[in-house]
Amino acid sequence: MNNDDRVVFFDIDGTLLDTSNFAETARKSAIGIMVDNGLPLDKDEAYGVLKTIIREKGSNYGKHFNVLTQVVLGHEDPMLVALGMTTYHNVKMALLRPFPETIDTLIYLKSQGYRLAVISNGITIKQWEKLIRLNINSFFDAVITSEEVGKEKPNKLIYDVALRKMNGNPEKSVMIGNKFKADALGAVNAGLGAILVNSDITEEDRAYIKKEKLDITVVDDIGDINTIL
Repeated sequence: MNNDDRVVFFDIDGTLLDTSNFAETARKSAIGIMVDNGLPLDKDEAYGVLKTIIREKGSNYGKHFNVLTQVVLGHEDPMLVALGMTTYHNVKMALLRPFPETIDTLIYLKSQGYRLAVISNGITIKQWEKLIRLNINSFFDAVITSEEVGKEKPNKLIYDVALRKMNGNPEKSVMIGNKFKADALGAVNAGLGAILVNSDITEEDRAYIKKEKLDITVVDDIGDINTIL
């Protein structure tokens, strides 16, 4: 039997890997180093300014620390920016780890003949970097991102592009993620099934799934997927 058109699409953060608090911890470490090396604010004040910059620029913006020194000093300080960036990435990558059942689940899906890909709201290189650092990149044939497509989940276009890129049949393919609207509803609206893992889905959302008879399954852990697929 030819199963080449069966594709399992994954979100990354909060789905394949545990990102709880790691960005905050990395940012606070970076701020600490910058303050220790001359940024003229206390650490709480500096972190507050950084959070405002992230909120205004978006989390995928690449120059948060540049803007921070510009705001605080009136000019960019390359040394402080480099210290902040290096510390942020070192701490973030040290904390980056897959959920305990992630690798076993990926192995199981490959053994069942599924092809695997990622659909992510983010920067393409950053998403590949996470997969490579976790040593799970070889499981995936493609990474489709909002940067590449120009639209974010739950927009139907990003799912349509992903299906075309993978030659996937939506009726035989599924999206696995942790966000009800972006991952599950987005996928269903594009004709795929969806599985929610590690989600903070509400009772109202569960009732909506049941009422509308949506092809969305909710599980507690990524390891439960091998009981469904």
